[in-house]
Amino acid sequence: MTEVIFNGHAGRLEGRYHQSDNPAAPIALILHPHPQYGGTMNNKVVYTLFSVFQNLGFSVLRFNFRSVGRSQGNFEDGPGELSDATVALDWLQSVNPEARQCWIAGYSFGAWIGLQLLMRRPDINNFIAVSPPANEKDFSFLAPCPTSGLITQGCSDEIVAPASVTALVKRLNTQRNVSVAYAMVEEADHMYNNHLVDLYKIAGNYIIDAMKKKTPAKKRRGRRKKNDAEEGMEEETMLLEADDAADDFEDDISEEE
Repeated sequence: MTEVIFNGHAGRLEGRYHQSDNPAAPIALILHPHPQYGGTMNNKVVYTLFSVFQNLGFSVLRFNFRSVGRSQGNFEDGPGELSDATVALDWLQSVNPEARQCWIAGYSFGAWIGLQLLMRRPDINNFIAVSPPANEKDFSFLAPCPTSGLITQGCSDEIVAPASVTALVKRLNTQRNVSVAYAMVEEADHMYNNHLVDLYKIAGNYIIDAMKKKTPAKKRRGRRKKNDAEEGMEEETMLLEADDAADDFEDDISEEE
């Protein structure tokens, strides 16, 4: 993992970045929760999302919104943070010009910002929104939601009302050509205390399934097409690596907690 600094519209922004060994690997941007309630890129839920994308072979970036950590600027409760996310995605794409898939993932306030970014960037192929604050923020801008994705919610969330998230998912799933998966985590609070491994596995399984369903890339001239056995081996390896990574993550997060 590498510390990175890139320029935003209100000054420099700091982040943590993992570069895949594969130049054509998919990319993912992770957005943290509310800056005025202790939200940073080092939040454990954000770290969980970062880890699952990293372990599945993505090039992945998490960063601090303006006014957080070493990121410059002042908190703007939406517009400024959306600008930061736009700049971060531009940076991520600039260092991964061969990436064919682009994902956005956010937690709480970060989910709200991430879904706004989704509406503005048709190059984003999929999303993960963890505990989006549907009882506090307006999500009517998702009309229509431009792509499928995953929303997760803790059943014992004391900050975001589960019923408000359920209603949001139901509304999104009435739209044509969009399928929003919904995972409610039993007994999980807003911070997913004691349920980070559950979140890791839910997100990982969704990513694997979504990547298997993606539209195949066009064959490039001069490249040998892989046979079914080779593609099956790659898929099996990916699943095995995901299972191993989940076990490793469980050990890491247990030690940290």
